[in-house]
Amino acid sequence: MKSGRLTLVAMIFIVAMTMIDMTIVSIAAPDIQSELGLTGTGVQWIVTGYLVALAATFALGGRLADVIGHRTMLISGTLLFIISSAMCGLTPKGSIAEEWIVGFRIAQGIGAAFLFPAALAVIVSAFPMQQRGRAVAIFFGIAGGLTAVGPFAGGYIVEWSWRGIFWINVPIAIIGLILTGFAKVENKRTPAPIDWIGAILIAGGMGLTVLGLQQAQTWGWHSTPTLACIIAGVILIGLFVEFERKHKDPLIRIEFFSNRVFAAQNVVLLFASAAFVPVFFFASMYAQIGLGWSTSNSGLYLLTFFCGFAPGAQVGGRILDKGSPRRAAIWGAAISAGGFWAWSARLESFNENIQWPWIIMAGFGLGMLISSCNTDAINQVPEENYGEATGVTQTSRNFGASLGIAILGTVMFTSLTDRIVTSLTGLGIPADQAKSIADSMHGSSGGQPGAAFSQLGSQADQAFQLIRADFGAACQLAFRGLAIFMVISTVVAIVGLPRKRAQQDELVNR
Repeated sequence: MKSGRLTLVAMIFIVAMTMIDMTIVSIAAPDIQSELGLTGTGVQWIVTGYLVALAATFALGGRLADVIGHRTMLISGTLLFIISSAMCGLTPKGSIAEEWIVGFRIAQGIGAAFLFPAALAVIVSAFPMQQRGRAVAIFFGIAGGLTAVGPFAGGYIVEWSWRGIFWINVPIAIIGLILTGFAKVENKRTPAPIDWIGAILIAGGMGLTVLGLQQAQTWGWHSTPTLACIIAGVILIGLFVEFERKHKDPLIRIEFFSNRVFAAQNVVLLFASAAFVPVFFFASMYAQIGLGWSTSNSGLYLLTFFCGFAPGAQVGGRILDKGSPRRAAIWGAAISAGGFWAWSARLESFNENIQWPWIIMAGFGLGMLISSCNTDAINQVPEENYGEATGVTQTSRNFGASLGIAILGTVMFTSLTDRIVTSLTGLGIPADQAKSIADSMHGSSGGQPGAAFSQLGSQADQAFQLIRADFGAACQLAFRGLAIFMVISTVVAIVGLPRKRAQQDELVNR
């Protein structure tokens, strides 16, 4: 047990940097854009390129962990991640800055996709079945908290230099690698051929689909590039599924999904993640623009969510250990849905004092669900396939997160633009100027809101109050979307997860 605890601590350090990097860059984006002279699209891809790479390569990372070895992939992925982090921090000014930093952000995502499934597989293997729920709950509770800590810590680091948010990964990773050595992590592996064709199909399918969804805000939902990317992505995913059915040594064993619990929990995780990662993106924007908080103080707003998420993860883990994963999924999703909906209803007040109970409620439900659903899904497969199963669950989560940001981001920013243009033209401001100000509010034009407002003269104060109200209404739409995703998770859990199951679910192919 002592070795198991040390292993758990080591894996938390290893994974910490990958979770922090999901959110920390959002806080620093304005500073990065200002110093490097990036376009609005470039700034967006600094944030989303990481998630796209995760979604596109997680399945391969899980398979490699099983075939090559958990420790081997853990160390390899960690080294790729920290080298890429250092290179992001070393981004030179000039014409190559945008391609440089976006490219290494994508490399970071690939490194995270290689190390994360290996790390979780190591934890699952280090604890007996009856203790995995609590161990994984601690893992995801702390990891989820670090997602919230990202913007908080990033706000203070940026006051020194935005480059520090990337360099901080290096010492964290070194500590994790040292602890891994002390824990004597086994290099469990099951030698088998690597399905490279399947890897290309799933990476292309996930990558193109997420690309289309992400760029829909810029290209338009009905534009040819958007539709082409999404359609091509779906076709590749379909070809991947058909290819895997016939392949002797597939990247993902489609038979896993013949297990009702495994399939249902992955769908639950997909929709829950469509709320989990986006909430940090939208809440960070709300704190800075709506509440007028500084980058460092806006992190406190997100930490309130963690105050619910961390204990929720512990409760979910204990319910799972008692043999009630269905109850944890249903109640976790329902509680979170209620929290998000109540939170959204109070956004237009711009008063954080009446929001925090509902922020905690939303976080508690998500923590309760994610910890239990991850573990329950992985428990459905044989031990030698834990890395592969983890790759599937994390692919579901990252694809869901990308889907949530793309859909709700488009809904929110389209609504915000329309509302701002209507409000400003009502003041007699020309439509072109109103559109420019609206675009600057979310960086789609690469402009700065302050510069746009400076052109309004005596109307600036009145325009600001109108835009603030418009922003609150647009945020409300996004947060209602988060609640809807959690309602879908609730329905899937009720319909898809069996009320009664055997003492231990029958494992696939065992």
